[in-house]
Amino acid sequence: MPTPKPGSPVRGSETGRPIMALLDLLGRRWALRVMWELRSGPLTFRELRERCDGMSPSVLNDRLLELREADIVEHHRLVHATFLDVFDKGIILEDWKHRSEFVRFQRRLGRVQKLNG
Repeated sequence: MPTPKPGSPVRGSETGRPIMALLDLLGRRWALRVMWELRSGPLTFRELRERCDGMSPSVLNDRLLELREADIVEHHRLVHATFLDVFDKGIILEDWKHRSEFVRFQRRLGRVQKLNG
């Protein structure tokens, strides 16, 4: 099932409104639990899976991919571990679409600055 995105039809709605896309995403099995477990700081995949009792690795991978694509969860690589973190701890539902567009712009800008820096 593809990641719900503002502007596209989602489960339960054909309007493509950002709030409906967000509700579809957060309504998926384990999505809120993943965000809850990441609320106090970054975790490795293994730590996150241990905190989410009974979640299979494939379901956790699916939820993390969807949450990363929606710019809700970040993926950090350090020397010996990969950490996952809730992106911007205060998610404002009605501003989700604009925030994700802004994040993509910031990421592109960061790449340009690295090339020029």
